[in-house]
Amino acid sequence: MTDNNERRPTCFADLAIVFPLGSDGLRHTPRGCMICVYKTECLREAMSCTQGFTVKEEAVDRAYRSGAIGFWDRWSRKKSLHRKRQAAGREARGTKQPGEDS
Repeated sequence: MTDNNERRPTCFADLAIVFPLGSDGLRHTPRGCMICVYKTECLREAMSCTQGFTVKEEAVDRAYRSGAIGFWDRWSRKKSLHRKRQAAGREARGTKQPGEDS
């Protein structure tokens, strides 16, 4: 990262602020974020955190409801996201499961 960490806005990478769920059930970037110089880095960071898994699960659920994917594809994708979320949580805590490679 750069030395700009101190100058980042307080909302940096807070998914509830920078990519909130709208009244239509979809996520939208607020107009104020569009002019921010950190917007791309901010959204990438927010999506790489555990909060990002929620957004990805929402997309899978929308695809299932619209008929774009079937039950087994939805189940497989949600299971994969669940495992990645667990692995990210273990990585953040600095622990590993037996048999996990580094």
